[in-house]
Amino acid sequence: MPLSQDEIIRFLKSVHPYDALPAKVLDDLTQRVEIRELDENSLVYELGHTLPGVFVIYEGQVEITDENGAVVSHLGLRNSFGERGLLKDGKAVTKARAHTPSVLIVLPADLVRVLIDGHAVVSRFFNRTRGNRNGPHSLVTSTIDILMAHDPATCPPDTPVQTAARIMRDRHISSLCVTEGDALLGIATLRDISGKFVADAMPAATPVSSIMTANPITLAPSDIGSDVLHTMMERGIGHIPIVEAGQLVGIVTQTDLTHYQAVNSGELVRRIAGASSAKEMAVVTAEIPQLLVQLVASGNRHEIVTRLITDIADTATRRLLALAEEEFGSPPVPYLWLACGSQGRQEQTGVSDQDNCLMLDDRVTDVDMAYFAALAKFVSDGLDTCGYFYCPGDMMATNPRWCQPVQVWRDYFKGWIAKPNPEAQMLASVMFDLRPIGGAFDLFTDLQADTLAAANANSIFVAHMISNSLKHTPPLGLLRGFATIRSGEHRDTLDLKHNGVVPVVDLARIYSLQGQLSEANTRARLSAAEVAGVLSPSGARDLLDAYDLIAETRLDHQVRLVKSGEKPDNYLPPSDLSDFERSHLRDAFVVVKTMQSAVGHGKGMLG
Repeated sequence: MPLSQDEIIRFLKSVHPYDALPAKVLDDLTQRVEIRELDENSLVYELGHTLPGVFVIYEGQVEITDENGAVVSHLGLRNSFGERGLLKDGKAVTKARAHTPSVLIVLPADLVRVLIDGHAVVSRFFNRTRGNRNGPHSLVTSTIDILMAHDPATCPPDTPVQTAARIMRDRHISSLCVTEGDALLGIATLRDISGKFVADAMPAATPVSSIMTANPITLAPSDIGSDVLHTMMERGIGHIPIVEAGQLVGIVTQTDLTHYQAVNSGELVRRIAGASSAKEMAVVTAEIPQLLVQLVASGNRHEIVTRLITDIADTATRRLLALAEEEFGSPPVPYLWLACGSQGRQEQTGVSDQDNCLMLDDRVTDVDMAYFAALAKFVSDGLDTCGYFYCPGDMMATNPRWCQPVQVWRDYFKGWIAKPNPEAQMLASVMFDLRPIGGAFDLFTDLQADTLAAANANSIFVAHMISNSLKHTPPLGLLRGFATIRSGEHRDTLDLKHNGVVPVVDLARIYSLQGQLSEANTRARLSAAEVAGVLSPSGARDLLDAYDLIAETRLDHQVRLVKSGEKPDNYLPPSDLSDFERSHLRDAFVVVKTMQSAVGHGKGMLG
């Protein structure tokens, strides 16, 4: 598809960091780009090939694999790749292939280097990207509090060695920290037991203090991975206790280091794609909290973190669909599994339920429905096993209401748009975030376009949707304070989901309806709304900045919980924030509230 210069300019204005370039610079840039049209499965570049520069996806999807053929990432609209072409050797360390028919914009490497040298925003973007070119997980530069095992196993010094050995065996660990109160006295390892206790035939009642290494080398949680590696190599040890303010707070072993290096989104995707059961997948998805910690600690933006985590859920879903077909046979008619909610928007964090549905070819018969009911239960049960718990509102393909032929889905949307009662508003809000995951994608294409056009043409429906979008409000209190939850389990906290990101998600959905935009991701919707003229440049910048801050704060909170051994949630005590952080978070909430007010008073989307 030939692209005009105006089309390229409008598109790049929706892609960071090019959205920050002056008009003249952007105009010059678009005159030098190359447009590549690729068929499905066409090679973009091969491992070791010289890269021409930076690729930006205008249309379609691209799959990136490593030297072992493992999928590193699935990239879509507005994603970029090939940054290694900016380096001196310019050699590809991955392989890229068009997953679907795609259109790519190629920005020449020499021109991007000029932009890096001349524009601070571009420099920050690419320096950050290049700084992580070995992946988001850098073992040597990560702080120890991310690497270490919290709550290490301990025992008092008079513990019999045989008892200590049983503790290690039962807990599947290779060392015990010997403590007296909060003080660390020493460490006993399996090597100590075999090399001293067993080899010297010591009595069974020998205290562990007799074989332990007293006053062992320790490090602090603020030290970095290279300190661990260098200490282990220099001292020939495999266990290092972590001490802070005189108290034992963790331990790092060689196993921890190996595990840390193995936990990355591409590796999890590879393991899930090869799993033979939901239980096998659950072992992998249990590592998502640690992945969340590492991705955030490595400086990745929130939209990258949530995209990578959502990729894992997508892979698990597709693998379960494949296993279901192995179990029940080939489907009687084509079908499409779609996700809505945070998975549909590619915004999953460490806390996710499942929201999904099935669209079936209109040739489906009543007899065929039994097959799809079984398939839906198999996949939904499997997702629950993997930690994506059942939707409390039963918004799942296992509900016969959400497992229907395409024509029924058309009727659903027509009915919601024609009579936007409260239930219709709620359902439409959920279903406008639909994203195909597996099956016959073409079942959704025309339906999505037709529904967006019909919704946009019905001003009464849009007005009701706007009203519905204002039900979730930012937690602003009087006198520059926060309105925290007043009672219950989460009293005196901020709900960073329903009162934080959801108000922006709802606004972005309204802009999407106004502009008939096909994007489901919130950030992509806001950027596309600006390009389409639905949202002013200043309004888009303010709302994007506010959303980024709220979303980053939410992820930081979840990471703090994971690091302390707790389950991640969305409830943040304001006291956890510094005065500086509270001030900026409140400013972000004010921006969201202002944008809600503008929409609610019918001042258009350009406020």
